[in-house]
Amino acid sequence: MPARRNPRPDWVLQRRVTLGHRIAQLRHAADLSQEQLGDQAGIERRSIQRYEAGTRDPQYSDLLLIAHALRVHLADLLD
Repeated sequence: MPARRNPRPDWVLQRRVTLGHRIAQLRHAADLSQEQLGDQAGIERRSIQRYEAGTRDPQYSDLLLIAHALRVHLADLLD
């Protein structure tokens, strides 16, 4: 895959980290491990780990699955 011509701006990377923290916060509030959230959402635990660490951009469909597994609206997840 070719390298991106223009790296993502810092504010985009910061929002990705913020989203990861929000996923972790909601997961902890639901008393779920990364493994349990992954099982409920149908997503690999490693992907959950990367999303929470802010090292990977989740796909829209993964965000929908995570929000559903956490029993929150997608807007609440992205807030």
